[in-house]
Amino acid sequence: MATSVQLGPPPEPTADPAPPPAAGSPALYRAVAAGSFRRYSTYRAATLAGAFTNTVFGFVLAYTFLALWRARPGLGGYDTAQAVTFIWISQALLATVAVFGGGFQDDIQERFRTGDIAIDLYRPVDFQGWWLAGDLGRAAFHLLARGIAPALAGALAFHLRIPRDPLVWGAFLLSVLLAVVVSFGLRFLVALTGFWLHDSDGVRALVLVVTLFFSGMLLPITLFPGPLGTAAAVLPFSGLIQIPADILLGHRTGPAAATGLAFQLAWALALVALGRAVLAAATRKVVVQGG
Repeated sequence: MATSVQLGPPPEPTADPAPPPAAGSPALYRAVAAGSFRRYSTYRAATLAGAFTNTVFGFVLAYTFLALWRARPGLGGYDTAQAVTFIWISQALLATVAVFGGGFQDDIQERFRTGDIAIDLYRPVDFQGWWLAGDLGRAAFHLLARGIAPALAGALAFHLRIPRDPLVWGAFLLSVLLAVVVSFGLRFLVALTGFWLHDSDGVRALVLVVTLFFSGMLLPITLFPGPLGTAAAVLPFSGLIQIPADILLGHRTGPAAATGLAFQLAWALALVALGRAVLAAATRKVVVQGG
């Protein structure tokens, strides 16, 4: 009988694979955010279509604003260049702060329909923290993939007011981060209505209309007259588009910029805390459709 003889040194022992992040650790949530970024990066056709749509609407709104500001110079405290730049900032942030909703809301809604929401609540991770981490990953991808292209198109076609001070850009990016958390807080509360309604589509449609009007997406809220403008300035929706845009435009500088960031931070903390309270109330008795 022939025997085989192994020649050469024995094979190197393989290293043990890295252990998965511990439940509830910061590394876990970083992994969730990174996974969400990769997930959205796979939708290349949808991303290109979204960027193209943002660009087209940006041109329509920019020419509309040009006509309006030429007829009424200095309207709302903006010059013509600032007004047009406001449009392209809002288009760049449209998907980033999820003005139209979506993102994790669609996922949670589907899990309500299938009953998988009950499984989510038994996982050894924080339910709210899991979805917040995923939403931050989504927002980071959309800021890069659907924010830069429309802004570049606007910069090529119009005279935009772009700051050169890195401190302004730093404050703007911090404001965008806070805007995403404020948006998450609002959308998370809407998603939680599914615990009682089993379908939050109606509530989402109502909040969408309010968000479009009071965020500055359609028109800067500085143009709102009297009590309407006062109310719009203190609602959390103004932290989605209006405040980040004003910081980048130099409309908020120094103490005004710090006040705007503090306003966003206060609403972000309040909405996240309210979301935790509502989640605690909802999970005391979970009703799963079909059983």
